[in-house]
Amino acid sequence: MKLAKKYQQAPVNILSQITTIAKTTPNLIDFSIGDPDLITDQEIIEASFQDVKSGQTKYTEASGDIELLEAISGFYDRTYDLQFPTKEIRATVGACHAMYLALQAIIDPGDEVIIHEPYFTPYKDQVLAAGGVPVFIPTYEKDDFAINMDILNAAITSKTKALILNSPNNPTGAVFSKEIFEEIAALAKKHDFYILSDEVYDGFSFYEKFTPMAKFAPEHTITLGSLSKNFAMTGWRIGYMIAGEYIIQAVKAINEGITFSAPSPSQRAAIHALNNADKFIPEVTKTFQKRLEYVGKRVSEIPYLSIHPVKGTIYAFINISGSGMTSVPFCEYVLKETQVLLIPGLAFGDTGDNYVRLAATQDLDVLKEAFDRLAKLSF
Repeated sequence: MKLAKKYQQAPVNILSQITTIAKTTPNLIDFSIGDPDLITDQEIIEASFQDVKSGQTKYTEASGDIELLEAISGFYDRTYDLQFPTKEIRATVGACHAMYLALQAIIDPGDEVIIHEPYFTPYKDQVLAAGGVPVFIPTYEKDDFAINMDILNAAITSKTKALILNSPNNPTGAVFSKEIFEEIAALAKKHDFYILSDEVYDGFSFYEKFTPMAKFAPEHTITLGSLSKNFAMTGWRIGYMIAGEYIIQAVKAINEGITFSAPSPSQRAAIHALNNADKFIPEVTKTFQKRLEYVGKRVSEIPYLSIHPVKGTIYAFINISGSGMTSVPFCEYVLKETQVLLIPGLAFGDTGDNYVRLAATQDLDVLKEAFDRLAKLSF
């Protein structure tokens, strides 16, 4: 085998069978991937295209076009009353790229990174790729899927280098309270670890205004953000990192041999989007709030399903305990019987095995059809 040893044995993919069935399933309703049916607002597209036609097709500075860094800074100033100098901001090729670079910059072999379950699946692999050791802590529906401080405290050791924090949360839809953020910030200061705060869904806190972690622990927070969900710009692949200047400089060196810079047309689109965020984000948020409230209503009418109230993001994490099945066979059965494709909760960690994730990426008519099909099943 010419492959590196670590890639010679394919990892277990609990979604592979479902994906295979899905590719041959007619009349499929797909709620699997978080790629919304919405397209980027035409105003953002046109602004970017005009810039491209005017010659904005070259490399930008490695950390990003200064106009974009200023737009990100301005967005945080207006939206959250947080002031970040442009030297503490970097444009990235999506938030996953930002997380990868951040971990590469701070992790030494053997450093531990705490991840709260259920978790966005790339986190584990990104920690391992940086030479770190993922340490998983569970969260529970009875606690609103928020981090329990006693459990977090027990997981902290002398090797703890970082906590990956994700609120509003994918997959659970939880939004952590300011009090929890304050307690986590206090722990980070006490034990001197980084908080890698994945705030991709910051615009999707439905019932209370979101406050970024950087407000509570500015010296210990690396903020990871994206245009993908807030502005329905998934395919543009544009995100950002906000961190201390010394981290931004380290990341610049790391990224030199990876992507150098983010695509300039996408940066131009991001500039226009962020400078007009007050116009664009509420429309996207309103769409998903309406869809998820509808999902909550329909779930409550189906005996084998239940759901904790969703407070944010574009996902519903649906409890399937009433079916008597775990998540992988449940999703396979539902797909076969109803042609509705969901993601097994096991994909987000062991604690998710009594759940499935529904991405509300289709309009209300499609959601209605899907739940009409699900309502006909019995267990």
